[in-house]
Amino acid sequence: MRLNELTITQASASLKKKEFSVTELTASCIAAIKEKDSEIHAYLEVFDDALAHAKRADMILQDAPQPLSPLFGIPLAIKDNIFIEGKHTTAGSKILERYVAPYDATVITKLKNAGAIFLGKTNLDEFAMGSSTENSSFGATKNPHDASRVPGGSSGGSAAAVASHMCLAALGSDTGGSIRQPASFCGIVGFKPTYGAVSRHGLIAMSSSLDQIGPMTKSVEDASLIFHAIAGSDAYDSTSLDQSWEKKTDNYQKLKDVRVGVPKEYFTAGLDAQVKRIIESGLAKIEHAGARLQEISLPHSSYALPAYYIIAPSEISSNMARFDGIRYGLQAQNTKMLLDVYQYSRALGFGAEVKRRILIGTYALSAGYYDAYYVKAQKVRRLIRDDFEHAFEKVEFIIGSTTPTPAFALGERTADPLQMYLADMYTVAANLAGIPALSLPAGSTTQGDKELPVGLQIIANHSKDNDLLSFAESLISILYA
Repeated sequence: MRLNELTITQASASLKKKEFSVTELTASCIAAIKEKDSEIHAYLEVFDDALAHAKRADMILQDAPQPLSPLFGIPLAIKDNIFIEGKHTTAGSKILERYVAPYDATVITKLKNAGAIFLGKTNLDEFAMGSSTENSSFGATKNPHDASRVPGGSSGGSAAAVASHMCLAALGSDTGGSIRQPASFCGIVGFKPTYGAVSRHGLIAMSSSLDQIGPMTKSVEDASLIFHAIAGSDAYDSTSLDQSWEKKTDNYQKLKDVRVGVPKEYFTAGLDAQVKRIIESGLAKIEHAGARLQEISLPHSSYALPAYYIIAPSEISSNMARFDGIRYGLQAQNTKMLLDVYQYSRALGFGAEVKRRILIGTYALSAGYYDAYYVKAQKVRRLIRDDFEHAFEKVEFIIGSTTPTPAFALGERTADPLQMYLADMYTVAANLAGIPALSLPAGSTTQGDKELPVGLQIIANHSKDNDLLSFAESLISILYA
């Protein structure tokens, strides 16, 4: 096994035993990037100072007292909508093509304090708006399992980098499934924490009441390590939760009598037949291991996607207003009027999907339509949250498919935005409710001569992130028995 193929847990243990150096580990990831990324295009930028940071970490490691952080010396990739001071942060958009971050995001500060090494910035749908990473202004990312297919989105670059071992783990952001959906398509673990568990300071805002940063990893244990390194309240983010996220002793090593809900609404028309068989097979294994499965109903789940595509664009239309060609980013030249600067800069800098969502959001918030669309969508959001609260009175976890299909072909849905939006039909509800959810590799479908991954989504109640991670870790050996 090459060093870049290790998990964080494996690499950390070997680094502490001095079986190899941080420099060797980082160099192995960089070699993999040089070997593979010309085809996959997971990275927008590979940092030229990564090896220098690795060499400094080795000097610290020589004399440091034990124990060091489990993330010390671990090479990570970062989605390019998260600030790293002095590095480009484009959000996958031409309007920020030359923008350099003036400070570190809070998650980056925490990872730096833990001793992590940053390899570079990963590709994404422009401003995280998309489900395939085809909306990036700098070219689409390809799925490592089949280069003719998408890696998912919007954190497709991070997912592809982890799946192809071009890093040991990565950070993504999840607004409506943007960590979990690409994790499912690429066969890795993707975890969206409870809203507010992780600071959003330094994350370029898409939809402020829905966005959440989270880990994308090769194992649940690694996801837990990163989550506990980045979680916590932050004075720079008033929506961050002031509570302890300290890891607890595992409570789910044995699944006997764990109550698991299976929503009937997640097994209806639209779910691919092969995906359904894999999820049902996984559920049967979980039940055989002692868990108590029961069918539940989330009666308003069919309204989650339409509510999301009113609330998110409404917040997008507000957040995108700051990109006007004045303070930073692309500025249209040879304009005569101030209004022309705004109009032409945004016309040149924004892609089609960003413009589409700005238009939808502006319409939904406009006089005469605000009550009919935005207010009604927020009422539906409350009903969806109530559905989950009622369900969690009966069960501890909810399980279904992460996505309705395996990864689809590049270009297959770009001409039909509604079909693209349906890729998130099982993931958006957790964002609307603000609750934690995780995608776990559950198996693979056969598409021609290719094996395409399928993800199983586990949802837990608000602030039950540790329980969710512990439960997910206990499922690994069961699903692959």
